[in-house]
Amino acid sequence: MAAKVDVILGAQWGDEGKGKVVDVVAPDYAVIARFQGGPNAGHTLIFDGKKHVLHTIPSGVFRKGVWNLVGNGVVIDPVIFLREVHGLEAAGVDVRSHLLISRRAHLILPTHRALDAASEADKGKGKIGSTLKGIGPTYMDKTGRNGLRVGDIERPDFRAHYDALTAKHERLFSIYDSPVEWRSKEQEWLDAVEQLRGFTLVDSEQWLHDQLAAGKSVMAEGAQGTLLDIDFGTYPFVTSSNTVSAGACTGLGIGPARIGKVIGIFKAYCTRVGSGPFPTELHDAMGEKIRAAGNEFGATTGRPRRCGWLDLPALRYAVMINGVTELAMMKADVLSGMGTVQVCTAYRVQGKETMHFPYELGDDLEPVYTPMNGWGALDPEKPLPPEAEAYIAFIEQAVGVPVRIVSVGPDRKATMVRKAEVPAG
Repeated sequence: MAAKVDVILGAQWGDEGKGKVVDVVAPDYAVIARFQGGPNAGHTLIFDGKKHVLHTIPSGVFRKGVWNLVGNGVVIDPVIFLREVHGLEAAGVDVRSHLLISRRAHLILPTHRALDAASEADKGKGKIGSTLKGIGPTYMDKTGRNGLRVGDIERPDFRAHYDALTAKHERLFSIYDSPVEWRSKEQEWLDAVEQLRGFTLVDSEQWLHDQLAAGKSVMAEGAQGTLLDIDFGTYPFVTSSNTVSAGACTGLGIGPARIGKVIGIFKAYCTRVGSGPFPTELHDAMGEKIRAAGNEFGATTGRPRRCGWLDLPALRYAVMINGVTELAMMKADVLSGMGTVQVCTAYRVQGKETMHFPYELGDDLEPVYTPMNGWGALDPEKPLPPEAEAYIAFIEQAVGVPVRIVSVGPDRKATMVRKAEVPAG
């Protein structure tokens, strides 16, 4: 009988700690496969006193005997990808022997990055907070059926297709007031493509099917978060791909019946990078305290993250959209030492309370909070304090899904696995 594909994804606005959870559970899987996004992702892993940030490569790369697949739903910048590989190799990680790249994954060109920057600048005050990595324009070319894919670099006429696409982009540059420069980046990109040919490129959907047919366990790794999904996020302040569990099907070429567990990752509080609505955002000293304690600065952009209290209507929405079967709560230690912790349990809109995540999070939306007792220092070698357990139980009851994993520190070892049951009622 063919094995199932478990999915790990973000249940908030990204930056939840997906990379750490994937790294922790990777030994239980034969394959870790990224299914969407690109170098706009920043999955941070800390172990043996060292910090590693992954942008394109799956987070199982540090585990021996685990295959790492960059799926067809991912967009790849060859320059950034090679820098990542070289950085890992310099740290003593054997990357190439257990890394596979889908031929159907799309390539980010220098012109895509230039288009991204020009488009964002043109929006003025309406900026969406793009990472300026060329993600949006690349997905636009993908859906517009103009894109270049990894498999195209094996074709003898690749350069002709590249020139045709950049010529199209040159025509698009003319709509912007300021001149757009990208040629200085071209040769480095072409050299990176030449090196990309030396990696193992596969028809990933067939390769993955063969692994499943052989009974091999597979973990699908998502990037960004549910509330940044192109369809179900806080549009237009979203990313350009499907970050939800359904995206694992299209981003890897697997049928819905193949999905097993869906593990939703969330922080004990909320953060957001860039523009867009954020109902529980804190603009006071408490927000600054959380940012400092959690080192809340983007792994990809370095931008300070906006911080706020946990939003249960949004988390419940993420559980529903993804069919989440269990949760992992990250950064519980960041809230240690606080006398009172607030939790948003509902929204008040035009005088009426609702627990549903609405079509639009407008200015008339007001979060309704429930105060809870804070907790002291957390130690992975000791049981959680009663106050922390009460906080988790409150969350489980609200969303109807057990919290199986609790992270109490940045290191790989500071991770606790709970024997939680599905809440009744």
